[in-house]
Amino acid sequence: MKKYILQRFALMLGTIFIIATLTFVLMHLIPGTPFDQERQTSAAVQDNLRAFYKLDQSLPVQYLHYLKAIITFDYGPSISNPDTSVNTLLARGFPVSFELGLIALVVATLSGIAAGTVAALRHNRLIDRAVMAVAVVGISIPNFVLATLLIQELSVGLGWFPAATWRTPWHKVLPVIALAVTPMAILARITRSSMLDVLTQDYMTMARAKGLSPWRIVIRHGLRNALLPVVTLLGTLAASILTGTFVIEKIFAIPGMGRYFVDSISTRDYPVIMGTTVFYSAILVFLLFLVDIAYGLLDPRIALHRKGQS
Repeated sequence: MKKYILQRFALMLGTIFIIATLTFVLMHLIPGTPFDQERQTSAAVQDNLRAFYKLDQSLPVQYLHYLKAIITFDYGPSISNPDTSVNTLLARGFPVSFELGLIALVVATLSGIAAGTVAALRHNRLIDRAVMAVAVVGISIPNFVLATLLIQELSVGLGWFPAATWRTPWHKVLPVIALAVTPMAILARITRSSMLDVLTQDYMTMARAKGLSPWRIVIRHGLRNALLPVVTLLGTLAASILTGTFVIEKIFAIPGMGRYFVDSISTRDYPVIMGTTVFYSAILVFLLFLVDIAYGLLDPRIALHRKGQS
């Protein structure tokens, strides 16, 4: 097991390195510099700005500085806001983005698994069809479209919830719903399909023959085995939720990392773009790493297989 964890950890570091390198290459493939829009500044001032941000050096030298910034976690000042460092923006925006993503992930996971389990236990009945109909609608609507509809109907139309910012619990309702609906629908469909397969297994029939209570059979014997494909999917869903915060934060004017990232693209703020990209990538890859470990712990067959290999 230790060998497997070390292998996955090394793969995680390699993935982050590849993402960081691709980010650097793609940023410099775009023609121009972040200072091309500064029409009113003289050439000497622009040269000083390029020198200050080390953009006057060769690409290999810039790449080495970039790798050093990643290792030391010091991305320097922002180009659009020279008085603010990238680290300050990350420290300011990450707690908000993390809270939004975590709440949406918990809501999507709990409600999706519960809905999928109930639909499987009531297979081909009204509640099953209703859950699947809602899931299809949830998967079909992009989160930015849903966010716009929620603002129009529940905020502007009915006045039930605030339309923007991130202050009180009421401000968090609409962004969380907009971000959680799609992964919740996906989890409901996957849980239902997996649970239907588990309910027909021999060990479930044996548990019923022993006279165990229905809920004990479902939770202890059924749901644990049905959750294996769900756990595999959680890493991908967590990634989609975290990246989805980019658009949601912009729509609801939430001061998170996604909002800073979107603004930095329009201003071509190299330090912010590369810093937030690497930071987000590290979080997402680490989540996938945790999913791999959790999958092995939930499935005894995988654990035994690894033990036999070591």
